[in-house]
Parts: sequence; C-alpha cells; structure tokens
Amino acid sequence: MKYQLILTLSKMMVTNHLKPKKMKKYYILLFALVGVLGFFTSCDEDGDQIVLSENVITPTISLPDLTLVRANGTDKLIFACTPVNPGFTASASYFLEACPAGNNFENVTQIYNGITCNDIELSVNQLNTILLDGFPEDQTSSVDFRIRCVLEADAGLGVDDLVYYSETVNGAATIFGLLRLDVLIDGKDPQKIKSPGSDGIYEGYVKFDAGDAFTLLDPDNAITYGAGTSGLAVDGTVITVADAGWYIFTANTNDLSYTMEAYNIGLVGDATPNGWNTPDTKMDYNSVDRTWEITADLTNGNFKFRLNDGWAWNLGGNGTADGSTDNYDDDNKTVQLSQGGKNIPVSDGAGNYTIKLNIAGSVATVVKN
Repeated sequence: MKYQLILTLSKMMVTNHLKPKKMKKYYILLFALVGVLGFFTSCDEDGDQIVLSENVITPTISLPDLTLVRANGTDKLIFACTPVNPGFTASASYFLEACPAGNNFENVTQIYNGITCNDIELSVNQLNTILLDGFPEDQTSSVDFRIRCVLEADAGLGVDDLVYYSETVNGAATIFGLLRLDVLIDGKDPQKIKSPGSDGIYEGYVKFDAGDAFTLLDPDNAITYGAGTSGLAVDGTVITVADAGWYIFTANTNDLSYTMEAYNIGLVGDATPNGWNTPDTKMDYNSVDRTWEITADLTNGNFKFRLNDGWAWNLGGNGTADGSTDNYDDDNKTVQLSQGGKNIPVSDGAGNYTIKLNIAGSVATVVKN
C-alpha cells in the first residue's frame, strides 16, 4: 500500500506538468507521506489500516540513595532506566518527573529531559537544587518518580504523539537547603537569609519590629556575626533596627559587610482602609510559596500594589481601563500584572479577601473568603 501511494503521487506530478509552485506543494506532500509511512514501517497492517503493536514494553526506573548531603554535593547519582520499546522505530523524548507522594503528578518537578534514558546521571548538588523548587528544605519528603516517554509523530498529518509511562516508584528524599545565615532576634523565631551561589553572599527578606536587636548565625560553621566598628564582626554586638517592616537583607561574610533596604509591598486604593493615601495596607512575604500575601477586608472599589508607599514601583492589571472587569482572567480571580498597570476592581463585592502576589510571575490571585 505504501509504495502504491508514493507511485500514484509521483505519476500525478509527471502527467500534469505542474507549475513550480504547485510542484513544490506536491513534493512537500510526498516527503511528508514517506515520513509518516516510514514511522509505521515496523507496524502490522490490517487491510488498508495501520495497527500499532499492542506489546509495548514501557520504560522502567530505579532510584539511587536520595539522602542528599551538602558535603557530598559533587558525588554522582544515577537513576537507572530502560527506554520504551514500542515495536517500531520512532524518535522519542524522555522526561524524569517527580511529585509529592500521592499527588498523581498534578504538580510536577521535571528533573531530566532528553532523547535517551539509560542511566540518567546528576550530581547531588544538581538534584538537590531541582528538588528545592517543589519540596521543603532540610527535611525528608516522600516523593513519587516516573519516566514519561513521548514518541513523536507528525501532527500535521493527523497522527498524535504516543505517550508511555513507567511505573511510579516512591522514594524518601532528604533535601538540604541553600547555605544560610539565621537571623536571631531576641525572643522570636529565627528567620533565614540564603546564599544562592554558596559564595559567602547571603540575601533574603526579613521582617523586623521597631527596636528589634539581632545577630547572625552560620549554623554550618557555628560562627556568630554581629555589629563591628564598620559592618559585621565575628562575635560582634547586637544590631538594632529603628523602623518596623520588611527588609531586603544582604550579608557578605567575605568582606564582613551588610545592607538593609526597606521593602514593603502594600495595597493602595479606594477599596482599602486608607484609600489612595499612605500608609498602604501591608502584605507579608511567604518564603515557601515565594509570594506576598494578605487577608483583609475590602470595600467596593479599586486597588493596586506598590512598594514602600510610593509610585516609583507599582503593579496594576492588564485590562482595557481602570476598574474594568477584564483586568481579571476568565476565572474572575487571577490578575495578570504590569508596571503602572490599570486599577484593579474588587472582584466579588465588598468583603474579606485573600490576595497573593507573585512578583516574579507578574500575577496575583484575589479570592473572596
């Protein structure tokens, strides 16, 4: 059947003396037909219908020891896998995926993507960094793993990609956090600033009350930092904060310097208690979700997000006008944001709302409680 179709198409091009543009279209169709028929070369034929083999051998996976330790960061870990065998030759893409146990891969953390899956190798540091995006640090989590394989076909010819999965394999993964300094405030739970580059430079959001006194602790090396004559000093005195609020705190243990910059995200607008005047209704930072959050009573009206009670940095909706309902997505809860965007209306009338702001994603959710 394959060769009859190709021969027929070739005869059509010759006997009809096609013009160059039309000839080009026929050549494209011919090459596409050859490709898709070649895709099924090893498949069984049932009359004029191509039938895929039912005896597909799906991928397999086995796990390495997932007790991740910072001191072993350069050690190699191997996920031992076998590829899919569908009974015919086709290009394939493989994905090593993880999710919380029992989540059924609704929230996927992708560990690997490639055209082979024999012995997927990562360092301890590489795997730890990837898993930190989906799992809590400095504790052991129950994690489900699987291999997802996509056999690629030409969708333009009506052939869908074929997807196969390995069995789900569960493992206990102990994930260590980034190198950190603990911010120790008298009488309060510690807060953390972290070193993304493991290079002695730490940064993060820290919340203080007016008059708080604190020191910094390096828990890995048992070193305490406090105030020196200029900047930080090992075993220095406590550092006192004058004004309450959130700060971007940066500490450099290489040159013993630090900076603290006020960073207060708030709501402003006639839907908020102070209207368009200061002070704004302040939000709090959620370090787990990496979002700014608030639960507050709002009236009918509009609001925006802004930084430090000023307009130099402010986020509004992407709608057609201030107060327009098209500032929301179809779910009437999600707002796509931009600098200096439109005033956002309260979505469901006056009431108590939980608002979450993802600055990195330029998106917010506004949900009535």
